[in-house]
This record gives sequence, C-alpha cells and structure tokens, in this order.
Amino acid sequence: MLDQQKEIFREEAAELLSDLEDSLLELEESPEDMDLVAKVFRSMHTIKGSGAMFGFDDIAAFTHEVETVYDLVRNGEVPVTKELVSKSLAARDHISSLLSGEDIDEARGEELVTAFQQMVPGQQPAAPVETAPEDLGYGLFDDAPVEPPAPVAEAPSANADATYRISLKLDRHIINTGTRPDGLLRELAELGPHQMVAHTGDIPSLDQLAPEECYLHWDIILTTDQGLNAIKDVFIFVEDDIELKIDVIDDGEDPDADVDYMRIGEILLARGDITQQELDEILGQNKPIGQKLIDSNVVPQEKIESALKEQEMVRAARTQRKAQETATSVRVPAERLDYLVDMVGELVTVQARLSQAAGMREDSELVAIAEEVERLTAELRDNSLSMRMLPIGTTFSKFKRLVRDLSNELGKDIELKTSGAETELDKTVIEKLNDPMVHLIRNSLDHGIEAPDVRAAAGKQATGTVLLTAAHSGDSVEITIQDDGKGLDRDAIFEKGVEKGLISADAKLSDTEIYNLIFAPGFSTAKVVSNVSGRGVGMDVVKRSIDSLRGSISIDSQQGVGSTISIRIPLTLAIVESLLVSVDNESYALPLSIVEECVELTRQDIANAHGRHLVNVRDQIVPYIPLRQEFEAISEPPDVEQVVITNLNGNRVGFVVDQVVGQHQSVIKTLGRMCKDVKGLSGATILGDGTVALILDVNHLAKKVEQEAA
Repeated sequence: MLDQQKEIFREEAAELLSDLEDSLLELEESPEDMDLVAKVFRSMHTIKGSGAMFGFDDIAAFTHEVETVYDLVRNGEVPVTKELVSKSLAARDHISSLLSGEDIDEARGEELVTAFQQMVPGQQPAAPVETAPEDLGYGLFDDAPVEPPAPVAEAPSANADATYRISLKLDRHIINTGTRPDGLLRELAELGPHQMVAHTGDIPSLDQLAPEECYLHWDIILTTDQGLNAIKDVFIFVEDDIELKIDVIDDGEDPDADVDYMRIGEILLARGDITQQELDEILGQNKPIGQKLIDSNVVPQEKIESALKEQEMVRAARTQRKAQETATSVRVPAERLDYLVDMVGELVTVQARLSQAAGMREDSELVAIAEEVERLTAELRDNSLSMRMLPIGTTFSKFKRLVRDLSNELGKDIELKTSGAETELDKTVIEKLNDPMVHLIRNSLDHGIEAPDVRAAAGKQATGTVLLTAAHSGDSVEITIQDDGKGLDRDAIFEKGVEKGLISADAKLSDTEIYNLIFAPGFSTAKVVSNVSGRGVGMDVVKRSIDSLRGSISIDSQQGVGSTISIRIPLTLAIVESLLVSVDNESYALPLSIVEECVELTRQDIANAHGRHLVNVRDQIVPYIPLRQEFEAISEPPDVEQVVITNLNGNRVGFVVDQVVGQHQSVIKTLGRMCKDVKGLSGATILGDGTVALILDVNHLAKKVEQEAA
C-alpha cells in the first residue's frame, strides 16, 4: 500500500514540477506578480510536505531551503531577480532527479542549498529541516494543516469540494496601511463558488463617517477544493489586522450526506447569533422564521440573509456532489488505454465484416442489427481515442525552458511565443514529436536568430522571436515554427547540394526543392561547429521521424526576414480514414488526408504524354507514379485507370491505380519483423471480408521515383 502511495506521490510531484517550471518562467517575465510568487511557494510547500509524509526526506530537506526564500519573497524581504529564478529552475531540476533516483548530482544539490541559504538576509546556513505535522498543510493528500493545539474544525482531504463559513472583520484603520478590502475579497472569490454578505450595522451617520475607515464586516460561504491553507494564504499579510474565523460546514467527503441542510434557526444557533431561548420564543409565532426574527429585532437582516446564503450554498454543493458521484476522474496507466484502443481496433474490423455480411443477405433484421453495431462501434472508437488525446501545450511548455537556457548559452535575447496550445493530439504522437521539435527549435535559435548587434545593424529589434503555433486541419494537426531571423541562404544550400552530389550544377529547382535539401543526411552549411548544431546531424533525423508518424514537413524562407517550418501530423496513429484502391487485384490504402481528387487516365491520355508520366488536370500538369510499374504487376491494366491526386509537401503528385474502391476506416497493423525493411509500405489493415490491404507510404514512393529519375 505504501509503495502504491509513493508511486502516486511521484506522479503528482512530477505534475507539480512541470507547473513549477511554467510558473518560474512566467515569474521571470513578471517579477512583481505576487500571485505567481504564491503559486511557486505553494508548489514547493506541497512537494516538501508530501515528500516528508511518504519518506522522501531528501526532497523535503532540499525543498525547505527553496521554500524559505520564497516565503521571504512573499513578505517583500527578498526581491525576484534573474539569479533567483535561475537557481530555482536548477533546484526544480535537482528535485526531479531526486524524485526519479537517476543522475543525482549531490555536489550540485549542496551548492544550491548554500546559494539559497545565502539569499536569506542575516541568516547562517540552516540545519536540516525537521518536518513537523503542520508543515504538511499543502500536502497532496491533505490540503488542510493540522494546527496545534487543535484545528478550528476537522479539515477535509485534498481535492474535496469542501464548503467553509468565513467570518471576516477588518481593523477599522486597515485602509491606511495600504490594504484594499476588495482585493482580499476578490482573491478569496477566485478559490471557488461563493456567496458574500456585507454587514452594514456599524456604519455611522454621514456626519460622523470617515471615508478612509472600514466599517463593514463580511460573512462568506465558500466552496473550494483548495483546502484550508489556501484560504488562510489570502490573509497571510494582514493576519494581525483582522478578526478571522473559518469553520468547515461541509467537508465534501460524504457522498451519502443528506442534500437538505440545517434550517435557518439552526444555522443562526450554530453561529452564536441567537440563543436557544430566543429561538424557542420566535418559533412560537405563526410566521416564517426569517420574518419573525426580523420583526422582533432579535437578529439583523444581514445575518438572516447570510444564513440563507449558507443554506443555499451547502445544498447546491451536496446536490452537485451526488450528481457527480459516479463521474470522478480516475488515473489509468497508459498501457491500459493502449490495450483498449487495440481492442476497439479489432472491434472496428469485426464490425466491418458484420456490415459486409449483412449487406450480402436479404435479411432486414440482420441489416438493422449491423447498423446499430456500426453506430455503437463508432461512438466507442471516438471515445476511446479521445481518452488518449492531450493538449499539445504540454509539449509547448517544455520548449520555454529550452529557449530560455539556449538563448543564454548563445548570448542572444530570444522570446518564445505560442498559439493553439489547447489543440489536442494523440499521446503517442506527442511523445514521438518531442525530439524533432527540439531539433527544429535549436536550429532556429542557433542558425536563424541573429546576435543582438547584428539584428540592430539590420534594423530589427534586438530581441528575436520564435512563434510556435498549432491548429487542427481536418484529421491532422498543423504545427509551425516561425522565426524572424536571417532566413535560409538559398545559394549556399544550392552550392552545398552540388558539392555533395545531391543535384547537378545546372539543375533548375524551385525554392522549396532547394530548401528541402537540408533534410539530406549529413547536410550542413554551418561554417563553425558549435555545441548546439552544425554537424549535419539532426535534420535528416527530423525528416525520418516525421515520416514515421505519417506526417509531412516543409520549409518556407525569405532571406533577411525569417523562416517558417510547417509540420502536418495525423491526429492519431491507431485508426485513420483512408482511400481504398486496387492494383492488379490487390487492395491498397492511401491516407485520405492527403488525397485531393481522383481523375480518369485513358489510353489516349497516356499516348498524348509521349512516354512521360504526366497528366493534364484542368490545364495543370501533374506528374504521376504508375503503381503497376512500381509493384511489377504482370496482368494487363484496364482500359481506363484512375489517378489519385495527392498533396505531398505542397506538391501535387498522382498515383495511378486500377480502381478506386472508396473510403475505408483503417485500423493500422504493423507489418512484422520480416517486412520491416520493405520500402513504400507503412502498415496494413484488415478489410471487412478478412483480406489484408497494405497501407502505402506515399512520401517514400514519391522520393524513390524522384531519386531514380535524377
């Protein structure tokens, strides 16, 4: 059980460290943002408290030193500097290594501890932290602290939507200290659904009212999953100037709790606003209790209103909790999701066989059943695939740190901007996309963005910009990396291509074709080899990685203005929409996302081309690849063949087939070890009749034909 809890801690701590890195990078840009400071402090406090709870004492002791400094930052005693952020990012990396147990640099850890201790004004290096029970206040498993000698109320566990009754009375002269009451209330409101009632009974008459004094006090009913400490943190800077009472009136942990809450009289009695004797006397009158209390002047109207708000909030919270009782989130290992998608893929194949079999029989009942199974299978497929979808922002956020560290190393001032971080992509695709993206961004920073003095001489801003965007495009995602650097040197790339024997000196190539030469193995125009790039290793790997994802990559550049690299990736690698075709009585599938149209190819069209593989499509010449020739078919072709026109890296290329069968939902299967070296095929799928259709790797086929022609 303890091992399981430790594993849960590792998973949640890893998420916290990811959020911490994002917060620190934002804090570097906005050092005066105290909300970010508080967020960093809470992350550190959570990791420290939970680490100590589950035996990660080294993490707790190290994190304590960082937390101490950020506590002083919260109090205004230590400023946020670039050095502090840099040390904090290094501390975040050290905590990550302690968490994984790999690549632990103990000397680096001691160096960081000393550095943080020296940031504490007038303090000697502290002894190792002894984590007391109250330090667990921000823990992953218990948000609320255990305060000596006893808590106000038993604190609910983390992630529970608990409801709190908060009584807040500010010192009358608090505004003179620079504190704005509305700011405190606004920060409190951000924690969750709430109701606030202001008590106005202490406001004097107009001739005695001092505009700089605060006469109001408030009752707040707040439902939040942030825990008791998050509420106390709102008032951490003014705790000596306020009267604060916080009671847990619904811990959010009892799914069987009655939706009905205490009556108005019971609430007032529990608050101490009325005595039992006064309540009994009022209940004897034949009026609604709220009206009775107001009429008798036993309780001010604001207190009645506050009790009604409390009753309303607790009832609403309990009702919502009952409705969501069966809809709580569950952590599921990725392997189980992968297995589920595999099984759904098998189900899609069986469903296709059922539909085909039903269509061959004149049985209306069987057809109806097949149609219902098809509908349910489609819904199950969409839902199972959506479970593996993650926002691509999870990858984008990692690149902010990469750009920060690399720009410092290169002595450049570079800003990373992102757009479309909410765009969702299959988890497997995101994981495989990480390394190619790192290569591309590193190249943009090293080769693309100029040094500040060079940019200034060219009339540009000293700060370079890399724009990272993502957007859905049909069943694919379009990702672009755009920089405002010097752009690609067309002539230098052409000369290097001639030198390496990739092209002839008299070749007439478009800009796109020349730029695509940089994807050749070992190709580099860098005159100096640096730690970042210049060895000619990387861009060919990028191309192969994108191709393995059944994606495409293209480059557009303007010298002196900048470059744009566009990547198009399918949403998922498991099930794709494809176009089914036949060649020599064999079935093949092409990804539907790249297909533009299908046209006929007659014997006369072939004769008019005089032996060249070209077809005229609405006055536009399109080259084509005869698949019969590529696959060495021995049978006679039909009199009228079909040309499937595709878009490959911005170029239109046709593939000649015997017949276009139609759209097909392909469950992708690997070809196995015996066929892993077969070029031009990316997988296989099973058709409704049980036969196998091979999925064509159209990018590789086009590249192979192009090389043979050259």
